[in-house]
Amino acid sequence: MSGLIEGLPDAVALRCLAWVPFYLHPRLELVSRSWRDAIRGPELFKARQEVGSSEDLLCVCAFDPENLWQLYDPRKDLWISLPVLPSRIRHLAHFGAVSTAGNLFVLGGGSDAVDPLTGDQDGSFATNEVWSYDPIIRQWAPRAPMLVPRAMFACCVLDGKIVVAGGFTSCRKSISQAEIYDPEKDAWVSIPDLHRTHNSACSGVVIDGKVHVLHKGLTTVQILDKVGPGWRVEDYGWLQGPMAIVQGHSM
Repeated sequence: MSGLIEGLPDAVALRCLAWVPFYLHPRLELVSRSWRDAIRGPELFKARQEVGSSEDLLCVCAFDPENLWQLYDPRKDLWISLPVLPSRIRHLAHFGAVSTAGNLFVLGGGSDAVDPLTGDQDGSFATNEVWSYDPIIRQWAPRAPMLVPRAMFACCVLDGKIVVAGGFTSCRKSISQAEIYDPEKDAWVSIPDLHRTHNSACSGVVIDGKVHVLHKGLTTVQILDKVGPGWRVEDYGWLQGPMAIVQGHSM
């Protein structure tokens, strides 16, 4: 990479390019080969973080067309379509999705789709496949599969690592197994099982550095303080109603 902008050192030119919004990056690549290499290189994203021009984008998956992910830019009110997720499962649903290590991760899930001709289920209800999307090179890549296939499970990020717990198997049986994924090592490791299983979907959030697993319709919460000692169960006794987590705090 050299000669990005005539008369400027590349380090300075990168800082200039860092102020260009993310949605315009495909157009910048058309300027020259050196600009394309810069746009698809990690140095530009580091420069964007340094100058404070990085953006928060919402990731959304469409059911139809199948496996189509889009990024929403709230500041520009703009939708950006990603390449289609190359999963073997059609109309992937009940999966987990998180963002860490600069990538979007899509984990597990399966399909409820039914073949319109035969009436048979078109696919598996739960899988262990894991995909990551790199916004720098704009490509999906397969990652190490989870140790246990699962759907409708808790999924969250703790200290940069992905924690999954609970959910259902392909036979729609509830499971208690939990595991953690290290993006740098591309490896999964088992962690203590959930204390309880329930015949309802669960979700996971991290609050104050602790993993919280919540099951639909229940006031009890299973909490993991550290990846080791195990889960504890607490009954918060909250009223049923809408809930959200904003910057690590329940609302």
